[in-house]
Amino acid sequence: MQIAKRLKTLRLMEGWKRETLADRSGVTSASIKRFETKGEASLLNVLKIAHALGRLSDLQTIFAPPPARSMTELEQQAAKPVPKRGRR
Repeated sequence: MQIAKRLKTLRLMEGWKRETLADRSGVTSASIKRFETKGEASLLNVLKIAHALGRLSDLQTIFAPPPARSMTELEQQAAKPVPKRGRR
């Protein structure tokens, strides 16, 4: 719900109605209303809305790994092999 409230605030700061955001994002106004009131939306719709509001780049850090706390930890992260798909 916090993300939905923030996106609604951004929409209102732009002075846009839901229909305006719908036209600019390609997301139906009903889907925007559901997101703003219930916090329910597909990831694709959230990304489209964020793009229309010029905030898509803000989402790049959502799943970023935490920063290393020491040089040793940083070296361990760099040395750790990345598993190939389908292997453990």
